[in-house]
Amino acid sequence: MGVIKEPEKALALIGLIYGRDFNIENIIPEFTDRLGGILSRSNAMPFTQTDYYEKEMGKNLIRQWLFFDRLIAPDGLADLKVWSSGIEGRHSREKGDRQVNIDPGMITLNNLILASTKNYAHRIYLGQGIYAETTLIYRHSRFQHVDWTYPDYKTDAALAFFAEAREYLKKILHKP
Repeated sequence: MGVIKEPEKALALIGLIYGRDFNIENIIPEFTDRLGGILSRSNAMPFTQTDYYEKEMGKNLIRQWLFFDRLIAPDGLADLKVWSSGIEGRHSREKGDRQVNIDPGMITLNNLILASTKNYAHRIYLGQGIYAETTLIYRHSRFQHVDWTYPDYKTDAALAFFAEAREYLKKILHKP
């Protein structure tokens, strides 16, 4: 019989997609107040993998990821998604269109997991209307995508950024 124990903590991930006219620096303090200092911040890069957000947010969108130095408990992912949805709402345009898409997640030594409000066959319900999705798995000394991994999470730049964050987590957890 397996022994029930607390899971290892994880690094909080915030994925951002926003328009060039949105000053992302205005919401950074909301993240750092809850998640601690920014451990690592990816370069801001053009978000060209899909036009899914263009109708609501416009063209020429930017993609960026942030990791924070305060570790989180994996069972707090649903709360993180509900909280980040509130930030999106507070920074929406008057007619309700978002100016920023915030995708919270976490990185563990084994995977990168994202939270979503949408259910699909590969997602697990966490509560509060939130689902979890394993987006990348760590196998054979690198992150690997799965069938449903979003194209921007498959890029070399993204995979290198996530691998760097995993190395930091490994050091914090004192893992060889």
